[in-house]
Amino acid sequence: MPLNWADVEKRYDGGAQVPTVAGGKTLQVTGVDAEGVHIRNALWRDTLRRGDLEKAVDLVEADQMSRHAGLFVEEYRTLVADVRATSAAHVLKDLGFLE
Repeated sequence: MPLNWADVEKRYDGGAQVPTVAGGKTLQVTGVDAEGVHIRNALWRDTLRRGDLEKAVDLVEADQMSRHAGLFVEEYRTLVADVRATSAAHVLKDLGFLE
């Protein structure tokens, strides 16, 4: 199932606390728009680009990337983008695409 951006916007509109893959911590989502999912922590702010997240989901759905969050991170860096791969894993796990 491809990434439905309307569902992403509904889920993260107004922000959210997303559990980290390893557990025990959270990733702060500050909002979402047509560009991507906006995130922050104490040291930085960034945006997980919509196109990158959509590409990652397409690759996961085509079994070209792992559904296992730990393996996904390295594959994301190689096949999608070498930026905020761990944060992308947190968000895609929260959305139900990763284990």
